[in-house]
Amino acid sequence: MTWTRRHMLQLAGAAAAAGALPSLAGSATSDPKIIRPPRLKEGDLVGLIGPAGATFFPDRAELARENLAALGLRVQFGDHLLDRYGYLAGRDEDRAADINAFFANPEVKLVLAQGGGWGCNRLLPLLDYDLIRKNPKIVMGFSDVTGLDLGIHARTGLVTFYGPMGGSSWSAFTTDYARRVLFDGEAVTMRNMETTDDRLVQIENKVLTITPGKARGRLVGGNLTVLTALVGSDYLPDFDGCILFIEDVREEVYRVDRMLTQLGLAGVLAKISGLVFGRCTDCEPSERYGSLTLPEVLADHVGTLGVPAWYGSMIGHIKNYFTVPLGIEAEIDADAGTITLLEPAVV
Repeated sequence: MTWTRRHMLQLAGAAAAAGALPSLAGSATSDPKIIRPPRLKEGDLVGLIGPAGATFFPDRAELARENLAALGLRVQFGDHLLDRYGYLAGRDEDRAADINAFFANPEVKLVLAQGGGWGCNRLLPLLDYDLIRKNPKIVMGFSDVTGLDLGIHARTGLVTFYGPMGGSSWSAFTTDYARRVLFDGEAVTMRNMETTDDRLVQIENKVLTITPGKARGRLVGGNLTVLTALVGSDYLPDFDGCILFIEDVREEVYRVDRMLTQLGLAGVLAKISGLVFGRCTDCEPSERYGSLTLPEVLADHVGTLGVPAWYGSMIGHIKNYFTVPLGIEAEIDADAGTITLLEPAVV
């Protein structure tokens, strides 16, 4: 049997229902003020964590050290970074302990995920949110790290970052946006890469406008599958008036349909002021007879909301992508396909 993220989500849900995950969380903040972490500077220490899937090849962690050294940063591995418990990077309590330890360490300025996979949602009841709130620092990762990004932001008000991880490729485009957002504190405008190569016109990185117009709101979002798996929990922020950004990878179109349906039934989509769907990489229509296409599904669920929305932003499981802060006010332009931060994400 091939284990997919969906199988793992189902297993985690069953474990939680059985009471397998004890709650050690700090008290929830009903209306937390936004907390912006200190910006990065050369020589800062990075705490590298394995919050989700196992790092099966230790050289991947050393590659992360090299990537971060090229940014002028020092690296400390979490005590359990290279642990393995099945497909997970160690036991839940150990992975959570690494996160709590790095927040307790005043030298650490960036808590960075080594990679994704599955497992972050399992850690949310085990984090010390009072500790995190009192010691704000940058938390970053994408894909399954959506669980940490959303959960920490929801429970503390800390701005978290949907961006590259230790084991990411760190292309020039990706690195440039990470530097501008995290080091320079720039209120960037995120605009897709423009390149024609040897063609007459641009073909790649095009924007599909679903509903034209501009909107403002707090940026909130991440991986669609992981976000949807948190619906009904205490680890999602208030979506009222927010700009929702989502992306996914290797999901058949009917599954995207199902997840957007769930967000609609849960009342999430009715609250937002705008929507940015990044990339749904390898999300092709099923070979079954009569499959809907992704644009048709987006038209059904997003095009009927009456808010500015588009597909194709450089957010997702792709080579070149933005660093997107959660909780920061932004303006989107669905015609131009841009996201403009209205304030710095760091102090």
